[in-house]
Amino acid sequence: MEIIAKRLYDLRTDNDKLQKEIANVLKISQQYYSEYEKGKRELPIRHLKTLCLYYNVSSDYIIGLTNNPKRN
Repeated sequence: MEIIAKRLYDLRTDNDKLQKEIANVLKISQQYYSEYEKGKRELPIRHLKTLCLYYNVSSDYIIGLTNNPKRN
């Protein structure tokens, strides 16, 4: 789960977003989202899908199966 937490953090900071902004996109609290970035909570598929669409990256990238963020 470490790679997912790092990718979530990197995507958010690379896009100059606050945790609160991403939490709003996911319709969860900032504290709840923070636990994804800390690796304390598993990212549900519905949130993975939303974040892939939001950042325009592949799910394989977020979960660490590839280092290429491009969606096919």
